[in-house]
Amino acid sequence: MSPAPQDPLPPLPRQGAGRPLPRSAVCVPVPRPVHGIVPPHLLRRIADGPTGQSADAARRTLALGARTTATREVRAARTGRTDAPTGTRPQSSPDAPSTSAGLLPPHIAQRLPRPDPAARPAVPDGRAAAAGTTPSTAPGAATSAVPEAGLGPRRSIHDAAGGTALPGQLVRAEGADPTGDPAADEAYDGLGATWELYARAFGRDSLDGAGMELVASVHYGQDFANAYWDGEQMVFGDGDGVYFTSFTGAVDVIGHELTHGVVQHTAGLIYLAQPGALHESIADCFGAMTAQHQRGQRAEEADWLIGAGLFTDAVQGVALRSMKAPGTAYDDPVLGKDPQPDSMAHYADLPHDAENDNGGVHINSGIPNRAFYLAATGIGGRTEDGAGLLWYDALTRGGLPRDADFATFAAATLAAAEARHGADSAERAAVAEAWRTVGVLEGEA
Repeated sequence: MSPAPQDPLPPLPRQGAGRPLPRSAVCVPVPRPVHGIVPPHLLRRIADGPTGQSADAARRTLALGARTTATREVRAARTGRTDAPTGTRPQSSPDAPSTSAGLLPPHIAQRLPRPDPAARPAVPDGRAAAAGTTPSTAPGAATSAVPEAGLGPRRSIHDAAGGTALPGQLVRAEGADPTGDPAADEAYDGLGATWELYARAFGRDSLDGAGMELVASVHYGQDFANAYWDGEQMVFGDGDGVYFTSFTGAVDVIGHELTHGVVQHTAGLIYLAQPGALHESIADCFGAMTAQHQRGQRAEEADWLIGAGLFTDAVQGVALRSMKAPGTAYDDPVLGKDPQPDSMAHYADLPHDAENDNGGVHINSGIPNRAFYLAATGIGGRTEDGAGLLWYDALTRGGLPRDADFATFAAATLAAAEARHGADSAERAAVAEAWRTVGVLEGEA
């Protein structure tokens, strides 16, 4: 279905809890963050656990994440590219916090050699040629015109072959036959499933809404225990084989990571504290919908797990996160217990630094995650037709500030429900009750 056009949302109030963002955080050009599906606190637990292959793999994963983040910060500083949505030009401020998704504690990052900004080679012309496109004149430039309706996704899958130079060798272009490499073919299918959700459910052509090419690299690094969106492309590790399997087999993970690109091209939420937790939650919401859409599930039929199947049998857990019951996804001697809260009563008010997950962006996302689950099951039917459409409206219709807290986003979803269904509708009532249940809204909303 194609959503009916909507007017921009009205200005939204802000009244959330937690540490306030520094005033400079809303006006500084922000480098595009590196978003990994495995939160840094899990990787640190493994790195600090029993020595061996898994600990070494976790340390390498953290180090590569830190190097990639730093490299993107250097590139962004040189090119002026930011994580703000298209058309905005925020003013700089020297005292603003870093909002990139730091994956390594500062005391370790300081010991790393300075990254070489030229370490990542330019994408070869052969990749664009294989996909039938013309390279952009500037890195990350959006397509100037919307592609023809029904053109479909434009995917290119590359093999990093255990190295870290991106994108690697092209192994499958759009429309090409399967390679026989499960990682490459799963990545190709996962990119397609995510494009399909956005196109069919929300009328959106790729991440930027204008047919952006979807690029992925598989077999990244040695035992790399993560998958991430780096602001330009997807990167998949093969896992360490001890705690994590390959990261290409979970379609919800692929939908999650690519949704970071959608947020990047729309609201551009700051990756810090509540705005950062919203960033992570929205990615989980659309990742879950990608899996549900592919499986033809209704909201009440879904498992509402993120990353189910990523853990090996050695882990005492079912997934990275549970949207239905945050805090219950795993409880393992090495990984620890799932730290996600399920309501504002248990909000983790953490310092706004990389060592504390930028204010707990992967932790506090459990609160809006549960609100989405409650709204989706309260409305019923296919999530993408109910709560999903309202969350998409709130994200994309304008009016959502980059420093939006939970209450601000809740107000945006209520406004979207009222615009589509009316002030006295069952849909709006379900959304309001969901936000009240998790403690974001109080009383009548």
